[in-house]
Amino acid sequence: MQANDGKALQTSVDGKTYARIPLRTRVVMPDDDLDAVIREYAADAVQPRDLLFVTEKIVAITQGRSYRIDEIAPRKLALFLSKYVTRTPYGIGLGMPETMEMALRECGTPRILFAAAVSAVTKAFGRKGDFYRIAGDKARAIDGPTKHTIPPYNEAVVLGPKDPKGVSAHLKEMLGGKADVAVVDINDLGGNILGSTLDRAGEQRLLKVLGDNPLGQGRESTPLGIVRAL
Repeated sequence: MQANDGKALQTSVDGKTYARIPLRTRVVMPDDDLDAVIREYAADAVQPRDLLFVTEKIVAITQGRSYRIDEIAPRKLALFLSKYVTRTPYGIGLGMPETMEMALRECGTPRILFAAAVSAVTKAFGRKGDFYRIAGDKARAIDGPTKHTIPPYNEAVVLGPKDPKGVSAHLKEMLGGKADVAVVDINDLGGNILGSTLDRAGEQRLLKVLGDNPLGQGRESTPLGIVRAL
């Protein structure tokens, strides 16, 4: 077991200690099969009562939800709205025309416009986060390139995965039911559990366990991980 650089292998939550074991893989490509990736890199490593967490990005990529930037033609509205999105080193979000264009397509123009309007008002009063609260998980999960993104995804936009709860249930069954599974969207600013085989309390606990983003934010090539109670 080896932690990613700058990350701790273990953490304590509610008086219990957990290992967060990153699983290194090759670069997952759109023509890869997710089941095959899990069998190759995770099946032998998972033990009974573990939890396998899978980044939303590789789920979406294997579902054909990755688009090269040069394939996306942003409309003028996307160009306009993207100028008002705050960019961070941890993820560009909808702060580029191409990611905003995909948000308009995924969520619908009315919803994005409503989210932008509400956000503009509430930001003036010092409140943040309303845009994504209204736009929803589909908008939040859209992933654009940063300087740390592994090629070829440094020139791509990746949408959120389809049916992450169903994917989690399928992977748990494929692993013989010995471990729970969660599809997660975690970065150094926070995260979300997009779908899992856990109950609500279990998902909230998992967010705490993964709170410091043990898979890292750069080119670690660890899109899978195991949580193991110690």
